[in-house]
Amino acid sequence: MQLSFRSIAITSVLGLAAVSAQANLTLPIHFTQSNSVQKFPLEVLQSFDLLYVEVNPKGNATALGEIAEGTSNKASFSFPVTKIVIGNKLNIAAGSAVGSALELRRANDDGVYIGFTLANFTLDYVNKKVVADVTPFGGTGTKMAIYDFHVATPLALKYKFPLTVTGHEVLDKLALTADAKAVFTSALDLPAFALFALDLDYGTLTQDISFKARKPAASTKPYVGK
Repeated sequence: MQLSFRSIAITSVLGLAAVSAQANLTLPIHFTQSNSVQKFPLEVLQSFDLLYVEVNPKGNATALGEIAEGTSNKASFSFPVTKIVIGNKLNIAAGSAVGSALELRRANDDGVYIGFTLANFTLDYVNKKVVADVTPFGGTGTKMAIYDFHVATPLALKYKFPLTVTGHEVLDKLALTADAKAVFTSALDLPAFALFALDLDYGTLTQDISFKARKPAASTKPYVGK
């Protein structure tokens, strides 16, 4: 019943947006079973293994499936979608997974872990970039674009009686931005022979939106890297 009331409210707000269409509209959906899944290709996972880089989910994030065959990390990670932004043309302008994070780390020659955290992801559909809070170990977090992406399957929310909302989207050809390459290089202290990995295709992001209830609701508290 609680979800039905929320769905009614959201549908009403969308109807109002269709009439006014004057400004972006942020819709919280952390209480729904809506998820974004990043899947790294085998080539990226193999490049991580070159320097024993670990990929660890933090906050709301979870690892999916088994460790990729022949590598040391799981390939897929799921992040609850906590909000979407409807543009003034009723387009999906952005979607966020606040509270989710991925930690990338490796032990240096002294056995000390070095690395960084990517957290609080936002898909910027206007500029076709993935934005996140990037925090090197022991450093200060900075919000930056980490990937450029290509839209393979556009996201379109579908409404079906009675008040069922679903959506599916696939983004592919994830490419590290220049800023992200700089963070990977410095925070992981990459040697010259490993720099080729920065130009690899970093996989896909698949968004599945469902307004079925998530119990408990995902936290909307931003994740803070260490």
